[in-house]
Amino acid sequence: MRDVIPSIERWLAEGQRVALATVVSTLGTAPRAVGAKMAVASGGGIAGSVSGGCIEGAVYDACQSAMRSGQAALHRFGVADETAWEVGLACGGTIEVLVEPLAGREASYAALRDALAAEQAVALATVAAGPQGAGARLLIRADGGLLGDLGPHIPTDLVVAQAQALLAQAQCGMRAFPSAQGELQVFIETYSPPPTLLIVGAVHIAIPLIHYAHQLGFRAVVIDARSAFATPERFAHADELVLAWPDEALPARITTNSYVALLTHDPKLDDPALLVALPSPARYVGALGSKKTHAQRVARLAEQGLPPEQLARLHAPIGLPLGGRTPAEIALSIMAEIVAERNRPA
Repeated sequence: MRDVIPSIERWLAEGQRVALATVVSTLGTAPRAVGAKMAVASGGGIAGSVSGGCIEGAVYDACQSAMRSGQAALHRFGVADETAWEVGLACGGTIEVLVEPLAGREASYAALRDALAAEQAVALATVAAGPQGAGARLLIRADGGLLGDLGPHIPTDLVVAQAQALLAQAQCGMRAFPSAQGELQVFIETYSPPPTLLIVGAVHIAIPLIHYAHQLGFRAVVIDARSAFATPERFAHADELVLAWPDEALPARITTNSYVALLTHDPKLDDPALLVALPSPARYVGALGSKKTHAQRVARLAEQGLPPEQLARLHAPIGLPLGGRTPAEIALSIMAEIVAERNRPA
C-alpha cells in the first residue's frame, strides 16, 4: 500500500476516480504475495502490481468497471478458469483479487494513509464475499480504536481479535466468520511500522547499505561518535544520523522490529554495542570481521559475562557468503542476510 499511495494522492488531487485491487488469496504458483496491490485511475494511470504482468490487463478492466459501477467485487483467476490463458496465468497458480472503488471509502483510506505516514501499526478488515456483497471496511488500530463498520450481522469482536493477532505476527490473510445471513469472507491486511536497520559505524559500507535498506522497506539509522566520519554530507540519505557512542544510543532505539549491523571492525566500539544488542529484543545482530576476528570477539564477550545463548545470536562474519569485495557487494550480502532473517518464520 505504501508504494501506491503517492500515485493515488496525485490522481485524487487531479480530480480522477481511483480503484484499488488487492491480492487476497493465492493457491499454487502465484507471482505476487497476498496483500500485493495495484491502483488504477479513471484516466488510465496504473501503480503497483498484483501479478507481475500475467493478469494485469484483466484486473485493470475490473478496476475500470468498479469505478463505473461503484461496487466492489472479488475476482478469481486460475488455470481452471476458461479465461486463464486469455489473461496469461499459465504458471499454474490461482489468484483471488478484491477490486474496490475508492469512492465511498475515503474515510478509511485517509485514516490508513495517515497511520502509515505516522508509522503507526494498523489493520484493515474488508468484506471480500458475503450475502451483502463485498467492500465493507473496518480499520483497527493497535490501541483498539475502530473506524468503519462491517455491518450489523458481522461479529465485530471476532474480526478485531483476528486482526490484532495477525497484526502481532505482521501477517495478512482471508478469514471466514459466521453471520446471521451466512458465512462471510473477510480479508485482513496488517501494517506494522517499517523495520529499522541500526547501522553502527559511519563507514563506507554504510553508504550503499542505506540505499539497499530503503529499497527493501527499512528505515536506516547510522550511529557513530566519530564526527569526522558521521557527517551530514556523507549520510544525508539516512533517516537518522546519531552522533553518539553506540552503547549509549542503542538502548532507546532497539525494539523487536530492529536489526543491528555493526560495521566498525573496532572492538572499542563493537564490544560495548554488542553487550547492549545481544541481550536485547533486536530481531537480528550482525558484525563485520573475519572468522578469526569473530572467535576473538566471542572470547572477549564471554569473559564479560554474555551467556552462550546470547553469543549464538550473533551473525558473524556478517552477511551471506556472496564473495563480495566492494562496499556495494558487501552491503548487498549484509542486506540479503537481514532479509532472510526478516522472512524466516517466527
